[in-house]
Formats: sequence, C-alpha cells, structure tokens
Amino acid sequence: MREPVKGVLAMVSCCTIWGLSAIYYKLLEHIPPIEILAHRTLWSLVFFALVLIVQGRFHMLVSAVGTRRSAAVIGAAALLISLNWFTFITSIQLGKAVEASLGYYIFPLVSVIMGAIVFKERLGRVQLMAVMLAGLAVVTLTAGLGVAPWIALVLAMSFGMYGVVKKGLSVGPVVSVTAEVLMLSPIAIAVLGIVHGQGGGTFATNWHDSLLLAFSGILTGLPLILFSYATKRVMLSTIGLVQYLNPSLQFLVATLIFREVFSVWHAIAFGMIWTALALYTTSALRQDRAARRAAISS
Repeated sequence: MREPVKGVLAMVSCCTIWGLSAIYYKLLEHIPPIEILAHRTLWSLVFFALVLIVQGRFHMLVSAVGTRRSAAVIGAAALLISLNWFTFITSIQLGKAVEASLGYYIFPLVSVIMGAIVFKERLGRVQLMAVMLAGLAVVTLTAGLGVAPWIALVLAMSFGMYGVVKKGLSVGPVVSVTAEVLMLSPIAIAVLGIVHGQGGGTFATNWHDSLLLAFSGILTGLPLILFSYATKRVMLSTIGLVQYLNPSLQFLVATLIFREVFSVWHAIAFGMIWTALALYTTSALRQDRAARRAAISS
C-alpha cells in the first residue's frame, strides 16, 4: 500500500472516531461534565506518556516547556483545548449535538478569519464570500431561534484560537498535547479530589463507568496520532476535504441516533454553511493546483 493511501485511511479513521465520539459521551451523560473532563485529562496524560516512552521521545517534554515563552504558549493552548473539550461534552448532555456539529463546520472559516487577523493572510474574493455567508448563517439562526448558537461559536472560536496558538510551537502534536494535559493534570486531580471528598465521584463505583472513563484517554489520543500520521503523507488540501467527515458524522448522529430537533431555521443555516464550505473548498483546491503548477514550472 502506497504512503498517500495509508495517509488517507489514517485521516478517515481519525475523523470517524471524532465524528462518532458523541455516542461515547452520551453513555456518560449521568456524570457531570467537569468530572468527565478531569478523567479525560488524566487518562490522556497516561496514554500520551506511554506513547512517548515507547517512541523514546519522553525527554522531549522537557524542551517543550523549557523556556518561559514555550511554557506560556502551551499553557494557553491547554486552557483553550480544555474549554473546547468541556463545551463539547456539555453540548451532548444538553441535547445540543446538532449545534456542536455546526461549530466544527464553522471552524475552517473561523481559521481563515484568524489567519487574516493574526498572520495578515490575504483573503481571496471567494474566501471572503464564504466567510460572509457563514456569518449570515449564524445571524439567521440567531434570529430564527431567538438565541445565538453559543455552543457552536465557542467550539469554533476555541478550536480556531487553539490552532493559532499551536503555530507558535516547534514541537510535534503528540509532544505538545502531552505537555498540555500535563499542565492541566493538577487541576484535574484537584477537581476529582473535591468530587470524591464530597462523597460523589463515579470512578471505581462500577466497572462499566470506570472502563468508559479510562477509555477517554485512548479516545483522545488515538485520533491525534492518526492525524499526525496522515499530515506527513497526504496533501493539506486532501486533509481539509476529509476533515468535513467529522462534523458530518456528528450531524448524522445528532439527527438520526439522538433524534434532536432540526428546525427550518437549522436547515436554512446549515444550507448556508454547506454552501460557504463548498465555495471555500473549491477556492482552496484551485489555489493548491496553481501552486503545484508554479512549483513544477519553476
């Protein structure tokens, strides 16, 4: 099997895990989100640490937080990803999985805006049109439902800002995420200490919930490793296309399995978002082809 094919399969597997993860969190809806987040943080640390030990790269954690600047960047990334995780877990428990999927559909367009603001990246006419259409979709949904889709906006903004912060790191994704959950682990331990100290806490009360909570480490770590594997073997334009599998599966899970309400206003807003993504993706593919032609001719 050729390396690009392996990369595409890894990316599809990664996005499938992300897209179906709502089913897993639905099984834990009787547990407070903050408790689930604490376990996800600690079990992710265990998983990533074992991976780095096996790879012989555990020592790279020291260099990842070796300077005040890198430690600050990783700390900021840790807060943003924990906000993203907590919001997603909460959205499933509140019956807002449709809105969560909207957030991950919006995310690529939020990244475009942040690239223009933070890195002064120039927006093409079609890209600008896609961003404006996505903004109109959010306004339409807000007007129709009488409330802003805050879950979608928080998910898209936190993940977009997370990507901006991560651009300032020179270490790989597995090392950086290990450092992030390592920084968050004292807070996670404190949260679980308070919960169990007050006579609550789910872990160790029954084997079913305990195994599910422990599995959160694998559920968090495995897709990230698959994503890292894919990015080294597949063109970024291909990765961008396959990534839409994640919110698409989330949307199908929300509407077909969870049976969440999908109103006319949702249909209009999602139609606008899908059109915006089609415009953005077409523009990105054209730019990618033009860049490759220029590289070949030079």
